[in-house]
Amino acid sequence: MAKKEISIIGAGVIDVLAGAVDEKIFSNGSTPMDFIEMSFGGDALNEAIVLSRLGKKVQWISKIGDDDAGKKILSYATENGLDVEHLKIEAGLATSITIVLVEKSGERFFLTNPHASMRKLAEEDILPYVDEMADIVSFASMFISTTLDIAATERIFRKIKAAGKILAFDMKFPHYGETLRDMVGMLSNADYFFPNEDELATLAGEADIYKNIATLINYGLKCAVVKRGGKGCIIATKETQIEIPAYHVEKVVDTTGAGDCFAAGFLYALSEGWQLEECGKFACAVASCSVEEVGAVAGVTSLEKVMQRY
Repeated sequence: MAKKEISIIGAGVIDVLAGAVDEKIFSNGSTPMDFIEMSFGGDALNEAIVLSRLGKKVQWISKIGDDDAGKKILSYATENGLDVEHLKIEAGLATSITIVLVEKSGERFFLTNPHASMRKLAEEDILPYVDEMADIVSFASMFISTTLDIAATERIFRKIKAAGKILAFDMKFPHYGETLRDMVGMLSNADYFFPNEDELATLAGEADIYKNIATLINYGLKCAVVKRGGKGCIIATKETQIEIPAYHVEKVVDTTGAGDCFAAGFLYALSEGWQLEECGKFACAVASCSVEEVGAVAGVTSLEKVMQRY
């Protein structure tokens, strides 16, 4: 097998998307949709698939059940060229299926099963494989699994860094009121952090994005990459701060997975040795392709398509 270039750790799910929705769906007995589609999602699986489509050799480390949904995810991952040697298939575990309701604006709302696979990824599913990971590692699912608290995640980060890897991580909104102060040990062991503006504000308890970025750097993070949706992103280190605008999109259809596609784009460019500003521009280009189609990664079909926009 070809040498792995990037390892992605975290959730993979089946998404069932329906739209466009508004509040009327809760008062009507039956509501016709513009689309109802099944696709694959989960932040880590999205990142991994996009990177594979961009031409990278990608390892995906995660956990699924041995049910029909898990079999579909495994088939999808292998068909897209992912290295799934360390994808754990657990007997009796329900594989996560997420209902995604999409508004006309492209914004979405998620219905999830708190007892299914994406909430059950554990320390022992990750730590044994650190030495076999690629030189670039992305922990894509911070705050997704209820078994991976701050302490467990910090132990994982420390071991990955001790192995000499470049470590990036992404997040969803925290479940139990975790703050940036709680994450100091994680931040000081990470190279890149990809929160969106609202997620970062929740962690910091502060609305000012520039103050929040300064806090990240003061806590030891080497590089903050803050996603701002239609406003692009801000990249910051101790030495520099770069603001990059989003690419223009004629019509936003579905924003599901756009942040995951952004992270994948940044990691691709990073693995190619590009400078930070070019990494950010390429990431924005990938995200802009994503929002033009229904589904997390349907709009990102090839490196050539992204490069035309970039």
